Amino acid sequence: MRFLVFQHVASEHPGIFRKFFAADGISWDAVELDAGEAIPPLDNYDALWVMGGPMDVWDIEGHPWLVDEKRAIRHWVRDLERPFVGLCLGHQLLADALGGTCGPQRPPEIGILDVELTPAAKNDPVFATLPTEFKAVQWHSVRVAQPPDDAVILAKSDICPCQAMRVGKTAWSMQYHVEVEDSTIDDWGKIPAYAEALERTHGHGALPRMAAAAKPFAANFATGAESFYRNFMRAIRA
Repeated sequence: MRFLVFQHVASEHPGIFRKFFAADGISWDAVELDAGEAIPPLDNYDALWVMGGPMDVWDIEGHPWLVDEKRAIRHWVRDLERPFVGLCLGHQLLADALGGTCGPQRPPEIGILDVELTPAAKNDPVFATLPTEFKAVQWHSVRVAQPPDDAVILAKSDICPCQAMRVGKTAWSMQYHVEVEDSTIDDWGKIPAYAEALERTHGHGALPRMAAAAKPFAANFATGAESFYRNFMRAIRA
């Protein structure tokens, strides 16, 4: 199998999933959209993964390539009906591309926070076997305000009602991060927009505190990521 990955900043890559791709012999091509790389023809790919990034989903003046990216996502999910995974910005882009809307997350969700599956997740081929409540890395100031009309909401938090969704039969997306590795928080803390949002929310010196708060959950993060990945692979092969 061959996967296509849309990236919006170099340090927001598939993270721990790279290990799973390698173990399964899956090749993947990353397109660094923020660096001006062009979206290739889609026909040769079996799944599309869209990662996070520091830009806002509506900032097409500052990042005009978002227009082509949304068009490609819409074509992939609606016309081709091929497997899709969106994370953070990728979750928001899926909603925006398919007729939903995004807006400010007030207050921002930044930290190691609680996520809860919805009752609908029990019938989803990817989410059904995942823990019903868990901690997750969150780092967002925008949320999906109105999902696409045919979306099924799979997870929520106290202040963000659409933490995960499925659109159609083959597209899944999450507002929270499941791709995290041991170095992820420190790496993202080097991105100015992320560092500023973190300190606005939690005060000076928040980065090492967030990294320390994540450490006790590292094994759970890895287990959750692998469970998601294995379920996703079974679902798309079926």
